[in-house]
Amino acid sequence: MIVDIPDTTTSKVAKQLNQLREAGGVVALTRVLTLVILTSEDNAEPAIEAANLASREHPCRIIVLATGDASQPTHLDAQIRVGGDAGASEVIVLRGSGELAEHSEAMVSALLLPDAPIVAWWADDIPPKVSETSIGRLAHRRITDTAKDPRPLQALRTLAASYTDGDSDLAWTRLTGWRVQLASILDTLDPASVTEVTVETAPELPSAALLASWLQRSLRVPVTLHRDDVGRFQALSAVRLHTADGDVVLSRPQGDIADLHLPEVPVQRVPLPLRTLEDCLAEELRRLDADEVFGEVLTRGLAHTDLGDCLEQSPPSAG
Repeated sequence: MIVDIPDTTTSKVAKQLNQLREAGGVVALTRVLTLVILTSEDNAEPAIEAANLASREHPCRIIVLATGDASQPTHLDAQIRVGGDAGASEVIVLRGSGELAEHSEAMVSALLLPDAPIVAWWADDIPPKVSETSIGRLAHRRITDTAKDPRPLQALRTLAASYTDGDSDLAWTRLTGWRVQLASILDTLDPASVTEVTVETAPELPSAALLASWLQRSLRVPVTLHRDDVGRFQALSAVRLHTADGDVVLSRPQGDIADLHLPEVPVQRVPLPLRTLEDCLAEELRRLDADEVFGEVLTRGLAHTDLGDCLEQSPPSAG
């Protein structure tokens, strides 16, 4: 069910939502958190779709603040989606203009679930200091996506400079499969035998910079990013662990299966799927505490990572 509420206020939207609940269309007691999505108008529907799919694992109230035109008269249009149009959530889309074009706590305060954690997700544009924005100060967790920025590695450095416990970035979440496989490989090696690491990647990929930073802090050896111009998609393509006995290589030339090359051992096939936006968002919603490993990698490891020849600007995507 979709209910449009033109030229309204947030208090009227909250009243309409209560009426829907009383009619049996929304069971608010099952909602475990409030997810606030800050997005451009063009990206609103893809963000809502990803949130709806993630909400099947984490039932929540979704409040979408779609960026409006500040030069237009002050005006607020709203839309409520429940039932089959909202996954396991209830979706409130707010489109403001004029004085209401700016994303602020005042826009969402009347719609927050009482005593429920608040997660904020900047689905495209990232403010310079996320935790110091009006919505950022309100949220328990703050999710960004530096891969959406025109200069993603610079956005990653900006995020590092203003990092606060509770910040996270989907460029890190996309690495979960790589980190699991590499940790498994390193369990079978003597870490002291690794002398150097090369990460082969599409240019300007923040996931690759974070992976290199994580490996550098874990192994305490030089880690270099090397641009891969022949990959079939804009993603990580391989990690090479250089050892005295030969290279150990985890490569994903295409698809969802990676090849593991060990010295004097037949090639092994391991699952390493490209992660969807809803997969990453669902993972982020599983935890409301600070991700200490991400914080260490971002604020301390990134500064010591050799970005190599991967600074050429290109439209990055998955990890």
